[in-house]
Amino acid sequence: MADGISVAGLNAWFGENHVLRNISLRVPANGVTAVIGPSGCGKSTFIRCINRMHEVVPGARVEGQILLNGENLYGPGVDPVLIRRRIGMVFQKPNPFPTMSVWDNVAAGLRLGGVRDRAVLADSVERALRHAALWDEVKDDLDKSGMSLSGGQQQRLCIGRALAVQPEVLLMDEPCSALDPIATAKIEELILDLKKELTIVIVTHNMQQAARVSEWAGFFLMGELVEVGVTKELFTTPHDKRTEDYITGRFG
Repeated sequence: MADGISVAGLNAWFGENHVLRNISLRVPANGVTAVIGPSGCGKSTFIRCINRMHEVVPGARVEGQILLNGENLYGPGVDPVLIRRRIGMVFQKPNPFPTMSVWDNVAAGLRLGGVRDRAVLADSVERALRHAALWDEVKDDLDKSGMSLSGGQQQRLCIGRALAVQPEVLLMDEPCSALDPIATAKIEELILDLKKELTIVIVTHNMQQAARVSEWAGFFLMGELVEVGVTKELFTTPHDKRTEDYITGRFG
């Protein structure tokens, strides 16, 4: 039984700069947890610690414990590459591989994992694109460059690419900030659909978006987790004055 992500005593540094301080929270399985807070408060670093991308930055380090379904992601002998297959990530700006077709973009992770059978790849690509609510729009253009798609389609292509390797968790770092309202609505619809099968963590500056898509939310400020709880309650009756000030627009 999936029990989600459990973070305890997480600290992170860039060199001497202590960017996350003693973060502890639970991210329940098969739901959406929003991470909110002003720029530079550690939101992106937090999710990059979950899939062990923080440590690829020279001089960066992490202390503390992150469990996925009870397994320590920072345990001895754990391969970070395998962790990143289990925990997919979608970035702020759509980033299709520029020299690859739509099809090759989605197949890339599978090929990297050693899948060579063309029929298996084709099935997986179609499944991932259907999952990303993009198949009907691109099925006749699979050989076109991924860069030829609109911004919203490119972002769904990146979601499809992440889904192709069948991750357990999807991390989304401001996935709609570069998109127009129509494309944003499609991504939000997709998030609500994907949470039936995945644990999703979304970083967002957009309070309305957090309210629309997430069941739980955590408010970060200056590298600390100020408050975490049910989104509706956090937004209507926050326990901490700083949370209230941020949500009501007094700063941030």
